[in-house]
Amino acid sequence: MKQKITIKTIAKELGVSTSTVSKALRDSHEISIDTKDKIKAYAAMFNYKPNSLALQLRNQKTKLIGVILPRIVHHFFSTVIKGIEQGASEKGYHIMVCFSNESYKKEVENLKVLSNGSVDGLIVSIAKETLETKDFTHFKDLVNEEIPLVLFDRVVDEILCDKVVVDDVGAGYKATKYLLNQNSLKIALITTPEHVNVGTLRRQGYERALSEKGISVNKKLIIEVEEKENIKAQIERVFDQDIDAVFAVNEIYAATAMRIAKEKGYKVPQEFSVIGFTDGLISEYSSPSITTIAQHGLEMGKQAVEVLIERIEKEAEVYEPKKIVISSNLKLRESTKPSS
Repeated sequence: MKQKITIKTIAKELGVSTSTVSKALRDSHEISIDTKDKIKAYAAMFNYKPNSLALQLRNQKTKLIGVILPRIVHHFFSTVIKGIEQGASEKGYHIMVCFSNESYKKEVENLKVLSNGSVDGLIVSIAKETLETKDFTHFKDLVNEEIPLVLFDRVVDEILCDKVVVDDVGAGYKATKYLLNQNSLKIALITTPEHVNVGTLRRQGYERALSEKGISVNKKLIIEVEEKENIKAQIERVFDQDIDAVFAVNEIYAATAMRIAKEKGYKVPQEFSVIGFTDGLISEYSSPSITTIAQHGLEMGKQAVEVLIERIEKEAEVYEPKKIVISSNLKLRESTKPSS
């Protein structure tokens, strides 16, 4: 049985660029007859069949961008959509939004539907289940077919495409450093399981800030929340320890931790401080309102669509993936003591 090949395979085997292969298969006048014949013969030998979306991209633009998000209701992702839509509209593009609901299977199905030539390129934040399975074949297939792809927020090194991320390590460091400077020395971390890389990176920032202060990391003060189980019950466990602050990697965990602290009689922020992540309505309207790391989802969305449209409209001889890192900042509210 002959192996399945891609444009990149042909280019590598024949010692030419992917752009040359693409143009030869389209019978472009820019490529010599000898080169075209050689490329077409190799493609025929291995029964190469171009992806339908790849053909669409190279022949006729739809002016439509596909977006796949992990969740329907999430403040951060809603601001990213807004940024994508604004950036796309300025360039004359429209967007089509799908949701994976954190499911690997649903994510694969969404990519399959959008890969029928409906869109010019894709912007995706990877589902948690995909991160857990570590099966990124569906993304690698898109990259191999030279379909423009931008990953944002949740990204992995294995997928060679453009990426837009927040400085998660720096954000975790800023939040923890602020609590330490307010004399909170027993800080609990409420985070995600290890396979969700954004939580892992924020944990690195947390540990770095503790290390600089000469404080050893106490694993009993770190809770990795499994969202399929009771979130409140899991977070409550850390209150069995002697703690005076919580840094949570999203605003739901932060709001839950603050509720538990109040139930246990802590005065916030006089006796207990809370910092969350994502400046959404939950953080703004909690009582007291929650100090948080602002992720700048609007800017992330605009950057993602700008990079994608650049890929769509400019065919590069040599593809070099970009990684754009967006800085975050601390938005101070009532759940932490004022700066001293």
